Amino acid sequence: MTITPDLSVAPEHPVAEPRKSRKNNPEKTRENILQEAIVEFVQQGLSGARVDAIAERIHTSKRMIYYYFGSKEQLYVEVLEKLYGEIRSTESRLHLAELEPREAIRRMVEFTFDHHDRNVDFVRIVSTENIHKAEYVKKSSVIRSMNNTILDALNEILRRGVEAGVFRSGLEPLDVHLLISSFCFYRVSNRHTFSEIFQIDLPDETIKQRHREMICESVLRYLQA
Repeated sequence: MTITPDLSVAPEHPVAEPRKSRKNNPEKTRENILQEAIVEFVQQGLSGARVDAIAERIHTSKRMIYYYFGSKEQLYVEVLEKLYGEIRSTESRLHLAELEPREAIRRMVEFTFDHHDRNVDFVRIVSTENIHKAEYVKKSSVIRSMNNTILDALNEILRRGVEAGVFRSGLEPLDVHLLISSFCFYRVSNRHTFSEIFQIDLPDETIKQRHREMICESVLRYLQA
């Protein structure tokens, strides 16, 4: 007699499913290290930053960080590249070439103001690099290359503005970039001393919007035909 097994009854000792092996994700690991390195360099500066502290934050080993970056100094260079890369990458998505020249300039100024205001870490690390007299920026051809994109974009906007009769001729893209960056950067880099000395609440939203509009108008009036 043939006995048909009762499939509705679970076996006494079910066969365990094979464990799924965890796949290494080098890019994610590198990104995690960079994010925590930003925190460490912002808080401690380059000289005071410790690779051990970065490793502790992401529960990895100092050896792993050296495996990916080679040294603390190279990690710092790549942090600089990441922070500069983020601002340049976002700028490239503003679609400035599609806008009327004056509107393109306004959007660029507003973006720069907002980016610096929201990314204090960027301002602090650039300030640190200035203390080191750009020693580590000099070691990165990537930073120089990526930052040329903003000058190219500005040059094209200014050219279109001159052709449209709304901007005067003879303007240097680098000068315009410096004019925009200087106000936006200083407002964040010196906010504590400036606020204390002049008793002004720079983070106040009303004051912030007033300054945002002020730099837009200042740049546009400087450019106008």
